Amino acid sequence: MPKVASVQASDQNPVPDIGRSLLHALRNTGISVVYQDPDLRILWAQNLPKSWTTEDVTGKRDGDFLPGSQAESLRAAKQSVLDTGEPESLEMALPEAGGARWFEVWMDADKDSEGTALGVVTTAVDITEQKRREQTLKALLRELSHRSKNLLAIIQSIATQTGRYSGSIDSFLTRFRGRLQSLASSQDLVTSSNWRGADLRELVMSQVGRYSADAKHAVIFEGINPYLNPNAALHVGLALHELAVNSMSYGALMKADGVVTVSVSLIHDEHDQPALSLIWKEKIGRPGGHLPGSKRFGSVALERVVPTSLDGTASLTISKDMLSYELVVPNTSFEIQ
Repeated sequence: MPKVASVQASDQNPVPDIGRSLLHALRNTGISVVYQDPDLRILWAQNLPKSWTTEDVTGKRDGDFLPGSQAESLRAAKQSVLDTGEPESLEMALPEAGGARWFEVWMDADKDSEGTALGVVTTAVDITEQKRREQTLKALLRELSHRSKNLLAIIQSIATQTGRYSGSIDSFLTRFRGRLQSLASSQDLVTSSNWRGADLRELVMSQVGRYSADAKHAVIFEGINPYLNPNAALHVGLALHELAVNSMSYGALMKADGVVTVSVSLIHDEHDQPALSLIWKEKIGRPGGHLPGSKRFGSVALERVVPTSLDGTASLTISKDMLSYELVVPNTSFEIQ
C-alpha cells in the first residue's frame, strides 16, 4: 500500500479549507455550482453566469430568475434526481445580446449515509464556444456538399459536351483531361481563399501558365482586377482554358514572342445593371482557320455554356487576323477589391 502524505496543522502552515479553495478556483473557469435543498430552494451558488442572473439567488428557485421553459426543464430534471437518486443531465440555451449562451448541466443528489437525498448539486459548464464551432462546422459541411454537387454538375456537362464534339475516344480523353485540369487549377485558387473565390488576374495567369512558359510576358492584363465568386471562378477559368488552348494552336501563344491582351472594366449590361466586361484579344496565325464549319465544344463553351452559367453574355469575333472574345458577367458574380 502506498503511503499517503498527511498535512499537519501548525501556526506557520495551517490546514487549508479545501472546499472553500475549490469553490474559489471556479472563478477562473466556465463552471458553475449550485446547491439546492429538497424544496429546490438555493442554499448557495458559486460562479453563477451573468446570463443567468447578477442578483443574489440564495433562497430562490430556478423559476425566480431563469426563463420559464428552461426553468421548468431544470425543475423536472432535479425533481427526478430527488425521487430516484439517479443523476440527470441536459443542455440549456439562454438568450443574450449577440446570440445564445449554451450550458451543459449535470444534476446529482447529495445523499446522507442512509441514501436519503439531502439536496441537489448542480454543475453547469459553459459550452458556447463548442456549440459555435459545431454550428460553423455544420455550415461548412453543408457548403462543401453544395459546392461539390455544383462541381460534379459542371464535370458532367463538360463530359457530355466534349463527347458530343469528339471524333474518337483518344480525342475525347485528351480534351476532357485538359478541361478537368483547368477546373482543378481554378478550384485550387478557390480552395486557397477559403472558398471565397479567386482573383481574376491570378486566374488568368494560372490558366495561361498551364500552356505558356512565361505567362507574365505572354499576357498583358489591363484595367481593374475584381474578385470572382467560386462559381464564376470555375466558369471563367473554363473559358480562359478554351481561349488558351485555341491560342496555342492558332493564335498568339503559338509564337515565343506572342502576346494576348486581357482588358477588364466595369460597364452596364443590357438591363442597365453594373457588370464586368472581360475582353481577350490576340493576333491569330491562321485568320479564321480555327472557326469550324460546325460548332465544337470550345466555341460552344465560350459562347453558350460559360455565359449561360453566369447569367451573362458573350461574343466571339474574328476579323482579318484578330480574335476578340468578350464575356460580360453580372455584378452578382464578383466584387471589386
